[in-house]
Amino acid sequence: DNLASCFLALRGLVEHVDGSGLEDDEEISLIALFDHEEVGSSSTTGAGLYASALAKSFVLSVDQAHAVHPNYASKHEKGHMPLMNNGMVIKRNSNQRYATNGITGFIVRECARLAGLPPVQEFVVRNDCGCGSTIGPIISTATGIRAIDMGCPQLSMHSIRETMGVSDLTHGVALFRSFFKNFREVDKSISR
Repeated sequence: DNLASCFLALRGLVEHVDGSGLEDDEEISLIALFDHEEVGSSSTTGAGLYASALAKSFVLSVDQAHAVHPNYASKHEKGHMPLMNNGMVIKRNSNQRYATNGITGFIVRECARLAGLPPVQEFVVRNDCGCGSTIGPIISTATGIRAIDMGCPQLSMHSIRETMGVSDLTHGVALFRSFFKNFREVDKSISR
């Protein structure tokens, strides 16, 4: 499920660079792609090896999101039922299995708004349902870097027939491109 996320990040960065985005960058725009995320990335090639950051850093932890399945809609919180081809999804969990908080959610929603994208969808794990995790909270806890967990909505995650909408790839690339272009300005607007 993470190949699509890697594609989104890489394509967004390439389009940012191709669109003369580097000329206006005050920082270094980069992506980091880690192996073994399903087991917490705690391997010699995983994210745990590279945990260091500055206070101005921000992590987009992007690893797909559960779209509402028509046969299992009751597994989703009402009002938090991401649909395929309706845009990117911010993931939240009250047990801190995802790194998203109010500030990081605002930053990503604002970057999407500035790109003219559909409103970012929200995925909230029901309290009575188990939930996996990502490298978002691991990196954030270990380094203090602000982070958000998000992804494209998909059905049948981790199965042989994962399914996602083509439009969400387009939305994802545009959101990454907008993040690379607009993050610093959006971040400054919060601290004013």
